[in-house]
Amino acid sequence: NDYKLAAAYPNPFNPTTVIEFTLPVNKEISLIVYNELGQEVTRLIDGKTYQKGSYSVTWNGTNALGKEVASGVYFYSLKYGNFTKTRKVTYLK
Repeated sequence: NDYKLAAAYPNPFNPTTVIEFTLPVNKEISLIVYNELGQEVTRLIDGKTYQKGSYSVTWNGTNALGKEVASGVYFYSLKYGNFTKTRKVTYLK
């Protein structure tokens, strides 16, 4: 009965990385990527309801405008209700 957010793989990555997560209940979630300054880079999932189960999402190293991000450390956060789980991934050009 726990939300799980797995380590992205590969990490570091180029050109894509896979983020896996598990939901114990049906829930509206968001999966958001941030840069080291805490600024939002892109929303891989934006307030969509998922059934309980395991899922994977691929991030291609681009921002919300579709432009390639700079090399560096990024954080991805799974948000559900008032809770957030966050992990780190590194993009290398």
